[in-house]
Amino acid sequence: MVLAMTAIIAGFILLVWSADRFVEGAASTAGHAGLPSILIGMVIVGFGTSAPEMVVSAMAASDGNPDLALGNALGSNIVNISLILGVTAIIAPITVQSKIVKNELPLLLVVVLFLGYLLYDGALSVIDASLLLGGLVLFLAWSVYSGMKSPSDTLKTEFDTELKSHAMSLGKAIFWLIVGLTLLIISSRILVWGAVEIATALGVSDLIIGLTIVALGTSLPELAASIIAAKKGEHDIAIGNVVGSNMFNILAVIGIAGIIEPIPHISTDVLYRDWSVMLVLSVMLLVMAYGFGRQGRVNRWEGGVLLTSYIAYNGYLVNSIIN
Repeated sequence: MVLAMTAIIAGFILLVWSADRFVEGAASTAGHAGLPSILIGMVIVGFGTSAPEMVVSAMAASDGNPDLALGNALGSNIVNISLILGVTAIIAPITVQSKIVKNELPLLLVVVLFLGYLLYDGALSVIDASLLLGGLVLFLAWSVYSGMKSPSDTLKTEFDTELKSHAMSLGKAIFWLIVGLTLLIISSRILVWGAVEIATALGVSDLIIGLTIVALGTSLPELAASIIAAKKGEHDIAIGNVVGSNMFNILAVIGIAGIIEPIPHISTDVLYRDWSVMLVLSVMLLVMAYGFGRQGRVNRWEGGVLLTSYIAYNGYLVNSIIN
């Protein structure tokens, strides 16, 4: 038990550090390749910030723990909106100006509803997973199109500033790309082992561990990135990181895990509890970001509502374990 807890803590620390190195290396490498900053931000960084969830869920699925992989993806999306945006907005209220971000929010809602449709039959088949990965391809194509179509978007300006502040040589960028990815895989393996051991020792399902401990740990890179971006006044990056990460978590993380290890029987709690919470939070975020009659923003009061939602949801999960 002590060794498993140590593995989880060490895995989290290494995961956060390696994910940051991987994202910076990937973004700088793409910059040297001549990719526009808006595409680096939307595609490379978006993919990179979801790398912890992807690797952890792939490891879990390959080890025969697909429930842990599914719980990680759904739990991370819940953490991203409720905890990350909640805490970020309390520290520095988030104003949404980017048309690209606003266009992504309805798309995220469509993807969330599509996932609910796939989970409705109580299983996640290879065909379901393939459809999600197909959706990922369409999303990436849309990201490239919208990014090139809106070169003057505020999101581009913020990405330009960020990329300049983290500039590095091509050799250094490739080095950190490789090192970051390698350590990301190692730390994910350590984390999954520790999580499964804890679940077994406590008699808790892999799903619950994925929704709570693992989801929180794999979302730490997004938490750090969003808080730093908001404090710098880069509000669209702060919320864009979360929206992009949630898209990747559904389409790529669940898609990849489902291809590796389909789930023939999914607990009804996944749809009626976890997916439903994710859907409600996604709708709340869309309403806040659009404003509907006012400037789209997530203010401190709304951030408090989101944070309270996170506490209430996890409190419910803990209570369900105890009882």
